[in-house]
Amino acid sequence: MNWIILIIAGLFEVGFTTCLAKARISSGTVSLYWIGGFFISLSLSMYFLYKATQTLPLGTAYAVWTGIGAVGTALIGILFFKEPADCWRLFFMVTLIASIAGLKFVSSH
Repeated sequence: MNWIILIIAGLFEVGFTTCLAKARISSGTVSLYWIGGFFISLSLSMYFLYKATQTLPLGTAYAVWTGIGAVGTALIGILFFKEPADCWRLFFMVTLIASIAGLKFVSSH
């Protein structure tokens, strides 16, 4: 269950970075909604990360959380914000995913 909570925290990290990007390209009231979404997602991400670190080692939880956020945010950038998807970028994203899986397999929790 603690790993599921950590994955949820990572997904909310992707949510707050996406809201930040949308707020940057929006204007007026729409921008304020995205900023609100940013703060809500940020708060939920921190809460779930806090809950996960109660049972998982802090270093492992933080590495997995940032890895999920980095890969998820990069995918959102490629799919929705027209960021480049060259071979090296995809290679290192796959490497990050493999590293996250490796941390799960070597963890005693």
